[in-house]
Amino acid sequence: VQLQASGGGSVQSGASLRLPCAVSEPPLHSYHVSWFRQAPGKEREFVATIKWSGGAQVYADSVKGRFTMSRDIPKKMVYLEMNNLKAEDTAVYYCAAAYGAISTTRTRTGVYNYWGQGTLVTVSS
Repeated sequence: VQLQASGGGSVQSGASLRLPCAVSEPPLHSYHVSWFRQAPGKEREFVATIKWSGGAQVYADSVKGRFTMSRDIPKKMVYLEMNNLKAEDTAVYYCAAAYGAISTTRTRTGVYNYWGQGTLVTVSS
C-alpha cells in the first residue's frame, strides 16, 4: 500500500486548504486512514482518522469543528478539509494507514503500517 499526500501551501490565518491523500489498493477489510502532523521541534501528533468501510471519523480536539475528513472510494482518495486555519496549525502533514481495530490506539504512530510523504502547511497570522 502506498499513500501520497499533497495540497500543502502557505496561507493566511483564517484561510482554508484541502489536503488530498491518494491510497493505492486499499484492502476490503478493516482499514483506517489518518492524518498526523508534525510542527518544528515537536512530536508527530494525531489529527483525524476515517474508517475506509463506513466512513466513521474521529478528530483531535484541537481541530474538531474546523477540519473534516472524507474519502472517495472509487477514486481511492482521502481528503482533509481544513477551515479557519490558525498559526498553530503550521506543520508537515502526513497521511497514514492502519489495518484492524484502532479505536484505542489511533493516536499512536506505531500502529500505522504505511505512511505517505509529508506536505507542508504554513499559516501566517
